[in-house]
This record gives sequence, structure tokens and C-alpha cells, in this order.
Amino acid sequence: MDTIEMNRKAVWLLQEWDPLKFGIDAYETEIADVVASLHDIDHPSELARKIQEVYEHSFEQWIPLEKCVEISYKLIALKYEMKCII
Repeated sequence: MDTIEMNRKAVWLLQEWDPLKFGIDAYETEIADVVASLHDIDHPSELARKIQEVYEHSFEQWIPLEKCVEISYKLIALKYEMKCII
């Protein structure tokens, strides 16, 4: 798998997501944490909980789990798409 390409696409997806409407440059640390977790997590629900936890820890704002599930499915799909390319 081209890990660099997957990471780049995952970062772009998360920047576009902008769950708290702070702008795409507001989440560098959180995006790095989520992308690192993406390598270890294969289930969308588990990744969604991790995303929710990361953003809540940083910004002390709760993001509904449903929103986190939506982005987690996109990230997991990207991960598997990249695995299939190889």
C-alpha cells in the first residue's frame, strides 16, 4: 500500500470535513492523530469513536457520533481502496 498517498488523501478528507467550522487549517494535530489511528483500526464504528474522542479532547466540543461515523466510513473506504490498488 502506498501509505503516503493514503495519508495524503485521508488528510484532505478530514480537512474538507471541518466538523467545527474552524477552517481547514485548524485541525493539524487532530488530523494527524486520526490518520495514525486509521492504520490500526478497521471498523468504522471504532474509528468514529476515536475521531469523536480526539476532537473533543482538543476543542472541548462534542461532535455527534453520527457525523463521526460518516467520515469514518469514507476513511475506511479509502484505506481499503488503497489496499486494493496494490
